[in-house]
Amino acid sequence: MIRVLVAEDQAMVLGALSALLDLEDDIAVVARARDGAEALQLAERLEPDVVLTDIEMPRVTGLELAARLVERGRRVIILTTFARPGYLRRALDAGVRGYLLKDAPAEELARAVREVHAGGRAISSELAADAWCDADPLTDRERQVLRLAGDGASGAAIAAALDLSEGTVRNYLSEAIGKLGASNRVEAARIARQKGWL
Repeated sequence: MIRVLVAEDQAMVLGALSALLDLEDDIAVVARARDGAEALQLAERLEPDVVLTDIEMPRVTGLELAARLVERGRRVIILTTFARPGYLRRALDAGVRGYLLKDAPAEELARAVREVHAGGRAISSELAADAWCDADPLTDRERQVLRLAGDGASGAAIAAALDLSEGTVRNYLSEAIGKLGASNRVEAARIARQKGWL
């Protein structure tokens, strides 16, 4: 029996995914999590074979969750509405074994769980090809600063949140704006989000 943990912040989608997987004779959903932090705690306690997670979740994102779980030897599949090459590339860099879109046929989900459990990969070939066309130029720190700036945080608030000086925050923002060819931090955040880099 393949033991699966499902992490999804939308209750109806969480229930539907769990129900779909529970229909399979060889797959059992052992836990459901409404955010990445809860998923991390459940994964440590229950040690599922495969973790299926959304990307956009509160507290700990799906990509952050995936990176932490892969470090601990867990197999992870991202299931998302975002067909953005940047997200896929970051997921692959984090060690994710599967990346599926939520509009894929239901049988593809069970097939992906089996494939990933067996040590393989389950990634859309179209998305995989696109992921290597447009490399993410941002560093992790630039990404953190730009994400907060894009959410409307001031330089002082970003500095406090990341334990940096305001001058350092300005430098990171300036670098990110330049790399993305943007005219300001709001435009830079928008470009980075569209590409799936934030």
